[in-house]
Amino acid sequence: MRAILLSGGLAAICSLLGTRVAVGWFTRRGFGQPIRQDGPTTHHVKRGTPTMGGLLILLSAAAGYLTATIVTGGSPSASAWLLMLLFFGCGVVGFLDDFIKVYTQNNQGLSSRAKMAGQTLVALSFGILATQFFADERGVRPASQYISTTHDWGIKLPLVVILLVIWFIVTATSNGANLTDGADGLLAGSSALIFGAYTIVNVWQNNQLCDSSRPTVVQAQCYQVRDPLDLAVFAAAIAAACVGFLWWNAKPARIIMGDVGSLAIGGALAGLAIMSRTELLMAVVAGLFVLETLSVLLQMSYFQLTKRLTGTGRRIFRIAPIHHHFEHLGWDEVTVVIRFWIVAGICVAAGLGIFYASWLT
Repeated sequence: MRAILLSGGLAAICSLLGTRVAVGWFTRRGFGQPIRQDGPTTHHVKRGTPTMGGLLILLSAAAGYLTATIVTGGSPSASAWLLMLLFFGCGVVGFLDDFIKVYTQNNQGLSSRAKMAGQTLVALSFGILATQFFADERGVRPASQYISTTHDWGIKLPLVVILLVIWFIVTATSNGANLTDGADGLLAGSSALIFGAYTIVNVWQNNQLCDSSRPTVVQAQCYQVRDPLDLAVFAAAIAAACVGFLWWNAKPARIIMGDVGSLAIGGALAGLAIMSRTELLMAVVAGLFVLETLSVLLQMSYFQLTKRLTGTGRRIFRIAPIHHHFEHLGWDEVTVVIRFWIVAGICVAAGLGIFYASWLT
């Protein structure tokens, strides 16, 4: 518990102070954000706002986690290093995308194929390492070859199939977080709630770990997870780093997270879900990301369908992702963000409720 508190505290301080320094540094070097022309007109004033602030979330979370782990007498586990691989791997893909946008002053960064190729490389590298290596003394590896809700269930999947599942989870989650990052403070605030929830989940799993010497653990209810406490420490660091960043990212944002932050956050969330055996539960905990992604998929599908049937493409929403739709309806950006935080909080509460109810039954 000391490591969790220390990790969160250090990450929050580093993010809070580091982001303030980054605002000035990025501004002096002209690292300004280009804005999509078809977006809400109220966003046009954000043109030139420093971007790539997500770098501070990555660095602060990593520094908080590593410092807290070492100071409390521990050492980073295999699960933590693999989470770091996803966190920074997806962050590198996002950084390249952001850098191209800033350099060309155009909202088109990496091509969709190039971005997908980078995410695929990171996801498959993680999948192979997590499922095939780093077994502990109990024989438990960081990731399993089963589908999980709160525990593994069903049959053991072939390696090729589970790698496809991991690829889908990583790319879907990182892109879902990226789509959510479209209003000041929206992603940072909702991510703090989601990673806070995973801190609780992993602490609970650590207290009910299978093969534990503690007599209070019921083996029928225990969790077969490799390093839950270490994952909790890292999750707390990411949540706290998002809170520190939110101080400067709340409307009017002094700095924008950029793809380097959003893709990294999504990648880390996917890693936590996979290694804590809660892949399907994550769809509830991170329900806001699912909602944002579905709004884009529905918009594109409906447009293409109506275009084929009538010759004129029609839209369900005025603009996607869905938070921009409400801005087009006249909602103030702050109103949209706060109400979407409420939605994120409801999803987190529902996910934690399902997690606890599963343990009770």
